Amino acid sequence: MGQTGREQPPSTGVQRFQAALARGGWPHQAQELPQTTRRASDAAAAIGCRVEQIVKSLVFRGRRSGRPLLVVASGANRVDEAVLGALAGEPVEKPDADYVRQRTGYVIGGVPPIGHAEPLLTFIDADLLRFDELWAAAGSPNAVFRLTPAELVAMTGGQVVRIA
Repeated sequence: MGQTGREQPPSTGVQRFQAALARGGWPHQAQELPQTTRRASDAAAAIGCRVEQIVKSLVFRGRRSGRPLLVVASGANRVDEAVLGALAGEPVEKPDADYVRQRTGYVIGGVPPIGHAEPLLTFIDADLLRFDELWAAAGSPNAVFRLTPAELVAMTGGQVVRIA
């Protein structure tokens, strides 16, 4: 709520993400929170869930091809870049914030699992499948949405792998 008592409109990133959900026929709704959800621990504290239930959307770049890769990982896990490189067929690296924004359309900390500026080869952390409920970024560093592991797989078309 703003000072006038009226709700503020969603940020541009959240609007873009919500439009991507609608295009896919997904009924989910982004929730903008007053505190940051940029880090998995911040998101878990704000939502009141376990950090393992937070979906981190991490963008990597193929070192030879420059191709963007998306890993949606459990908030408690660290991505094994050697495993990711083997899956991608080339070594990978973490890109800078400008690359992430250019390729996804979103800022780091707000990258959702879908609705990117271009198609991304996507890998899903198998550890996420053990939960009934997950929470993922929804287009800004303080927006999230709730989904199930089955919905995450269906939305992204990602390959489920052991990546941690």
